Amino acid sequence: MDPAYAATPARRVFVDPQGPVVVEGPVEIALDDRVVVRSDRFMVAVCTCRRSRTYPWCDTSHRRRESAVSPPKNRKPR
Repeated sequence: MDPAYAATPARRVFVDPQGPVVVEGPVEIALDDRVVVRSDRFMVAVCTCRRSRTYPWCDTSHRRRESAVSPPKNRKPR
């Protein structure tokens, strides 16, 4: 094992099945087209659904959007 690798602190990754992968930053992400993007934030949400307009960063596009005119689900129609 490379001694430099062993001395590198591990990053903590949080996986949300309904959302992004949250990584303790800073992070660098190598994309499919070999472009490397970097974030220096202390926590980074990485998009896994590819709906984000700021891909590879999550912008919460994975959340379901409800229409403002739809009735709340807990109430019964009269």
